[in-house]
Amino acid sequence: MSNYIDPERDQFEAFKALPRDEPIMMINLLRFRERAAYEDGREATGAEAYEAYGRDSAPVFHRVGGEIIWRGRPQVMLIGPEDKRWDLIFIARYPTAGAFLEMVTDPQYQEAVKHRQAAVLDSRLIRTTEAGTGQGFAVPQ
Repeated sequence: MSNYIDPERDQFEAFKALPRDEPIMMINLLRFRERAAYEDGREATGAEAYEAYGRDSAPVFHRVGGEIIWRGRPQVMLIGPEDKRWDLIFIARYPTAGAFLEMVTDPQYQEAVKHRQAAVLDSRLIRTTEAGTGQGFAVPQ
């Protein structure tokens, strides 16, 4: 079973094939390791390693126009598998998909992402478009 820490090549190609000039929101679901898995053997919790990722990647994230628009700590899985748990869920907004691509290919970000890889046990990253707000549960067109 994959723990979905980094995108597979075909997933990344599908991302790149979508429009790059429109705003996107990235839904992040994260489960941290109890102990971070650094290749060099350094000691940290998964949460501590993820905090290092946030600190070290923040300059690039902000430079490309990224912002966290919502963050929450899950409490209970009301619908879904009982064994699937997340430690943190947040939504990051980017002014364009191109800005996200600029971030993940930046050398400073590439160095910072090592903390994320050490921190995360399981994750999901879902690209979404803006569909507006409104009344009720209408499906956006």
